[in-house]
Amino acid sequence: MLTIGEFSRLSRVTPRMLRHYDALGLLHPEVVGKNGYRYYRQEQLSRLARIQWLKDCGFSLHEIGPLLALEDGPLLEHLRRRREALRRELDAGQAALRRLEADILRMEGVPVMENAYHVILLEDPEQKVFSIRKTIGVKQYHEFFNELFREAAARGLTQAGPIQMLYHDEAFSHERSDVEAQMVVDKDGPDVKSKPACTCAAVQHKGAYENLHLAYEALCAWLGEHTEYRMCGPAMDRYFGDPDNTPTDQLETGVLFPVERVDRQAVPEIG
Repeated sequence: MLTIGEFSRLSRVTPRMLRHYDALGLLHPEVVGKNGYRYYRQEQLSRLARIQWLKDCGFSLHEIGPLLALEDGPLLEHLRRRREALRRELDAGQAALRRLEADILRMEGVPVMENAYHVILLEDPEQKVFSIRKTIGVKQYHEFFNELFREAAARGLTQAGPIQMLYHDEAFSHERSDVEAQMVVDKDGPDVKSKPACTCAAVQHKGAYENLHLAYEALCAWLGEHTEYRMCGPAMDRYFGDPDNTPTDQLETGVLFPVERVDRQAVPEIG
């Protein structure tokens, strides 16, 4: 048997953290003496190593408990999901770093490249779409689109253009928003409707969906400078390519704001 001090020295995990693991049910000492001293078996070092490994993978201590009981097969899916989450965090961190570096250079008076987003006005044509609408959170969006594909297939509808998401709430919420997923189809059918043509201020975003807020910021800045236009419909994300089979840095998304003029002046050239 090893005292808590010996167990700590071998594992390089502090006694305080070992007591914390005990309180969370992750790693109990083999024996607690009447004097309160804690003793561990040498074999428990392997469980501690697994806890530390999962912790280094980015799982929280509360997530680690259930994972410890899994064999490699079931655990693999959790590791894959964690890998994707880390990739998204990395993409978001890199985008924030690029913006921070550009702002620092600008404030220091160093010339920098203009914003990569090029806002344009486009005429979005009328489209035949099949859609479903729900109030859900951001984490449910992927399954929401899977549901869209299932429902379309059940009606014998074939995708004939990009899929897109419309946001109907007045205020956006990550936890609960009124959203509509649409699939462009090439024929009439059950529950197919016509999305009318409209003028849109639009930008093209390349990269992780988690960074779409940068495209929204560019469009908001454009609206702030072009007050002769105002939004007249729900914002829309239009997705190109398959996110399950496209590298994150190559994903392309169009962000469109339906707009209308509020005066009779000629439409200015936009750059």
